[in-house]
Amino acid sequence: MDGSVGGERLATLVRMSEGAPRVRFAPSPTGYFHVGGARTALYNWLFARRLGGQFVLRIEDTDRERSDPAWTDGILSALRWLGIDWDEGPIHQSERRAGYEAAARRLFAEGRAYACDCTPDEVRARTAGNPVPGYDGHCRARGLEPGPGRALRFKVPDEGTTVVCDLVRGDVEFANATIEDFVVQKSNGDALFVLAVVVDDLDLRITHVVRGEEHLPTTPKAVLLWEALGDGRPLPVFAHLPILVNEQRQKLSKRRDKVAVEDYRDAGYLPEAMVNYLALLGWAPADGREVLTRDELVAEFRLEDVNRSPAFFDLKRLGHFNGVYVRALGDDAFLAASRPFLEAPDVPFAGRLDDQVLARLAPLAKERVATLSEVPDLVAFAFVEPFDPDPGAYDKAIAGDDAAPEILERFLAGLDTVPFGADGLRSVLTGVADALGRKLAKAQAPVRVATMGRPIGLPLFESLEVLGEATVRARVGAALARRRGEG
Repeated sequence: MDGSVGGERLATLVRMSEGAPRVRFAPSPTGYFHVGGARTALYNWLFARRLGGQFVLRIEDTDRERSDPAWTDGILSALRWLGIDWDEGPIHQSERRAGYEAAARRLFAEGRAYACDCTPDEVRARTAGNPVPGYDGHCRARGLEPGPGRALRFKVPDEGTTVVCDLVRGDVEFANATIEDFVVQKSNGDALFVLAVVVDDLDLRITHVVRGEEHLPTTPKAVLLWEALGDGRPLPVFAHLPILVNEQRQKLSKRRDKVAVEDYRDAGYLPEAMVNYLALLGWAPADGREVLTRDELVAEFRLEDVNRSPAFFDLKRLGHFNGVYVRALGDDAFLAASRPFLEAPDVPFAGRLDDQVLARLAPLAKERVATLSEVPDLVAFAFVEPFDPDPGAYDKAIAGDDAAPEILERFLAGLDTVPFGADGLRSVLTGVADALGRKLAKAQAPVRVATMGRPIGLPLFESLEVLGEATVRARVGAALARRRGEG
């Protein structure tokens, strides 16, 4: 089968999705907050908010060795930065062990699970060469009682199929013969992930399970457990979201790609831009718009419209989105958002910032940056002391250009002939370029490096106006004297 959802089945699933849903986002605190997890959280949140439902935050910290409260704090901080709030939680699985133990006892008492003392090595030795991988049911009929050193395994039906009805994937069938008798409780008494998830989803009355497609292979096990423990309650509606891939169309990996939400926050991306971009990784509004407000996303998002194809996490496109949102900020809002980056401990001029100068530079910088972390480098020329041009830029634009001394001399002389301001400065340098038979951009290079220290940056003439006449004269004069001394 192709996994598509027939029209009648899709209509049924959509109707099931139109009540007031209870959804959950359930990250594991074992590392930085992955952008894929952020997309999953956002889709759950948009879905719940559109339909007036509830968004539950659950921390799946049953892995004692890898879970760390510091990672939990990072997840909560990142969610708040994105503006994804929750109605209940955070609920920690580590505090719910009693419920999992009770569910495991029930499964055993009702004959749905059995005790197993097989070691992994024994299982591998017995099943080597089997056409169907996994546990071989060795302990099904041994009649072992639960106890130390014995795991509990769920007794999967030998025949038939388990169907996962999915809003994104369609009806996905799993032959029960291919599903091993899986462990629900380890030999040390800890619940396995799949049991804990089902117990929690039942207890929390979750109506929709919206998560990444990497969880789809374990979903038939969840369905079997839900049917065993749910006392006739209907299964949740599932929606498994497409994976995120990099430029090489490989699944995003923390070993290879920039995947931590915290990294994007620290690099100066705006949360509004990140939310907008994440929303479009697998979904799009009917009219094809790309820039949408949060309210528009809430109003238009539909789970059934999510694409099943892998979504390309395109850093260039994200940068474009962020630039759009940065340029939409008012000047005051732009400066407020830039402050943490301007005042960071590693910014050498953080203690010499001048609010009036920053206010004049803000509209210039806002048009040039893709991320707020770029702001300090762009405005450094106005605050750094002592001022010294970048060595590489100086060597190329001034020391390496035979015409540079004359350009700087003529520019200095021209300052006596015009009112000091962007228009006057442009007219002076345009005249210098014309007199020397150069394009304006070529004539700008020595002046830009002499006054701003870099070959690229904010608009030259407007920046020089902010610097002021005395500073401009001093810096051009210093660069000219240095160049003459080297000659």
